[in-house]
Amino acid sequence: MRITNKIMQRNNLSNINTNKIYQDKLSTQMSTQKKINRPSDDPVVAIRALRLRSNVTEVTQYYSKNIPDAESWLDLTEDSLKNLTGILTDMIKQCDKGSNSPLETKNRQIILEQLKGLAEGVYSTGDADYAGRYIFTGFRTDTPLSFDREQTIPYTITEQVDTSALDSVVKVNTDQLLNLNSSNYMDAGMDVKDTDISKTEAYRLRLAYGDCSADGSQVSISFKKENPANPGQYLDVTWGAGGAAADAITTMHPYDNPDPYATAAADDDALIYVPETGELLMGKNRYNDLMSVKDSDATTANEGEIRVTYQKEHWVEGDLRPEHYFACTANPGDPEKEIAYNKSYLTDGTKHQEIEYDVGFNQRIRVNSTADECFKHGIGREVDDIMTAMQNVLDLEGVEASLKSLLKDAEGDEVKTKQLTDQLDAVGKALTYAKNKEQKLFEEGITAFQGYLDDANLCMTNCGNRGSKLELFKNRSQSQKTSFETLKSTNEDIDITEVLIKLNSADLTYNASLLATGKVMQTSLLNFI
Repeated sequence: MRITNKIMQRNNLSNINTNKIYQDKLSTQMSTQKKINRPSDDPVVAIRALRLRSNVTEVTQYYSKNIPDAESWLDLTEDSLKNLTGILTDMIKQCDKGSNSPLETKNRQIILEQLKGLAEGVYSTGDADYAGRYIFTGFRTDTPLSFDREQTIPYTITEQVDTSALDSVVKVNTDQLLNLNSSNYMDAGMDVKDTDISKTEAYRLRLAYGDCSADGSQVSISFKKENPANPGQYLDVTWGAGGAAADAITTMHPYDNPDPYATAAADDDALIYVPETGELLMGKNRYNDLMSVKDSDATTANEGEIRVTYQKEHWVEGDLRPEHYFACTANPGDPEKEIAYNKSYLTDGTKHQEIEYDVGFNQRIRVNSTADECFKHGIGREVDDIMTAMQNVLDLEGVEASLKSLLKDAEGDEVKTKQLTDQLDAVGKALTYAKNKEQKLFEEGITAFQGYLDDANLCMTNCGNRGSKLELFKNRSQSQKTSFETLKSTNEDIDITEVLIKLNSADLTYNASLLATGKVMQTSLLNFI
C-alpha cells in the first residue's frame, strides 16, 4: 500500500490530538483533584462515588445533626429530672421533720410555707422545653405540661386506675369551733363542748384533680366483676351515670350537715361525690367491691382496671393538662371546638408517646420521658392533703390562743369562764384529732413521696442509659464517617504526584510529537525527483 504524505499528515495530526486529549484529561484532574469529571469517564468509579457520597451524607446527618440534637434533649431532660428529685427530696425532709417532732405554731407555719413553694415548683419543672418543644408532653411538643394561666375549658376526663388508688380519709368534725371569735363566743349555738367534737374515717377514691364540676350527674365508676355463678366470666359494673338507680352517686359538699364523710362512714352502700376536693367517698361494701377487682392471668384484657369519669372546667395556673395523662374530651358537645384526646387508651391501654431519633444505619434511640412517668398528679394531691391538715391545725391553734386570751379577761365572770372552759376543752380535743391526722399524713407522705422519688430516679436512670447508648452510637458514627470519607477519597481523589508525573510525561510527548511531525512533514515527493 502506498503511503502518501497526506496519510502521514492525517495520522500525525490524529496522534497529536490524542496526546493533547490525554494531556487535557490530566490537566483537568490536576485542577479538580478528581479522577473523573463525568460519569462516562469511568462508570464504575461514578457508581461507587454515588453510593459512597450517599453514605457520607447520611452518616454526617447522624453525627453532625441527629446525635447532637438527641444529646441536647437528653441533657435537658436529665437536668429537669434532677430538679424534680431535689424537690421530692425536700418534700420528704419536710415530712420527716413534721413526723418526728412535736411542732409549734411557728415551725408548722414554716413547713407549710416551704411545702407550698415546693408544690408550686414541682410541675413548673415539667414545662421545660428544647428549642420551643416541650420535652415531657410526648408528641404534643407544642403544648405545655400545665396551664399557664387561669382558664375555663370544660373537659370530660376518664381516669384508668386500679385498687392502689383506694385509701381512707379522716375528717375531724369541729362543729362551730372555727367560727368562734371575741364577738360571738357567747352567742346561742356557740356553746361547743368536747362531746360535740368527733372524727370519722371514710373510704375514698381520690381523683387526679380537685375543684371539679359541681354537677355530679355525669360522674361514673365502671369496672369488671367476676361472675360468682360462672367463674372466669366477667360482668361489666357501672356506678353512677349509666348504672342502675341503686348505684347512683350522690353529690355532697364539705359544708353540708351532716358532712359527706360522716354520711359515707355511716352507710355501707354510700357513693358520694365531693367536687370541691375531688373525692369519691364510699361505704364499706362499695370499698370491698372495688378492692376485689383483680386482673386475670387467663385473659389478655385488664380486668383489674377501674375507670372513673367526671368533668372539670375551671383551671388555675399550674394545673396539669389532662390531655397529657388521660383519655378525655375538651369542650364536649360543642361541634366546633370538641377535641377528643387519647381515645386509644380506652381500648389498647395507656401507651407512652415515645420520640425517637435516627442515630445510625437502622438504629434509633428514644430521647424523651413522658409526664405520666415522673410528673404525677399524686405529688400535688399528697401535698394538698398535708397542707389542708396543717392549715386546720393552725386554725384551731389560732382559736385556742384567742379563747385563752378571752378566758384571762373573763376572770371573775363565772358564766363566761364556764363557756370558755367548755370551748377550750372542745378545741383541745379537736386539736388532738387534727394533730394525729397531721402526724399520720406526714408519715404517709414520707412513703408516698419516696415512691414518687423512686419513679423520678428510674426515669433519670433510663435517661442516663440512653445517654450512654447514644455515646456509643456517636463513637461508631464518627468511625463510620472517617471510614466512608477515606473510601470516598480513595475512589474519587487523584494521587497528585502520579498525575503530575503523567502530565509532565504527556507534555514532553506532545512537544516531541510536534517536533518529529514538523521534521517528517518537511520531506515530500518533490525531494525525490
